[in-house]
Amino acid sequence: MFLRRDQVFFGAYNEDRVNAIEQSLSLRDRIQIKTMIQVKPRFHSFEEYLSYDDGTDNLYELFNGELIQVPPESGINVQIANRLFLAFALLIGTDRVRGHGLELEVRGEPRNRYPDLTIIREEHIQQLAKRNTIRLSMAPPLLVIEVVSPGELQHDRDYFAKRSQYQDCGIREYWIVDPEAQTVLVLELTGNTYTEIGSFSGSEQVRSPQFKELNLMALDLPKFIT
Repeated sequence: MFLRRDQVFFGAYNEDRVNAIEQSLSLRDRIQIKTMIQVKPRFHSFEEYLSYDDGTDNLYELFNGELIQVPPESGINVQIANRLFLAFALLIGTDRVRGHGLELEVRGEPRNRYPDLTIIREEHIQQLAKRNTIRLSMAPPLLVIEVVSPGELQHDRDYFAKRSQYQDCGIREYWIVDPEAQTVLVLELTGNTYTEIGSFSGSEQVRSPQFKELNLMALDLPKFIT
């Protein structure tokens, strides 16, 4: 129970009694209470959000001015993202391959996304030295990859919501890796619209319009072995 000091208890305010009750709570209970009653910050601009620091390493999406904590990825999604990271790192080096921690400013809601894998431009390396965020004012990354989590909501988020936002940002190439369907859908920006290059599965070579020397088959990814 949260004890407000400006509230009347049993008909009379009693500072000592409030202190005594609070001290009787375990440290864990007091931490939980403080967490529950913290006022959530609201942001009127993306710049305000960027200046905020809650002292943790949590990732947040900015939705309607409020922070929504991004849950941790599943083990299989991390495995797939790691395998893709290695494949691209062997091709172009590690500096331009960024994992789930890279943040993209996008239009719409939420105002930011954290792709499972992003291939950045050479110029981004210096631009991201202080904060791993690609702003709309910067050139877009070359490629983003999302690994679909189980569930209809997660499916629609990657196949429709993120697709629309990444397309609007002008990101040239978007991959949707679907462990349940065991497919890798490769989309290329043609004009202002994504067009399907192919949906690859099994022993098919995944074809990237930009990274033609990439040597990757769908079955190379965890949970894709048929």
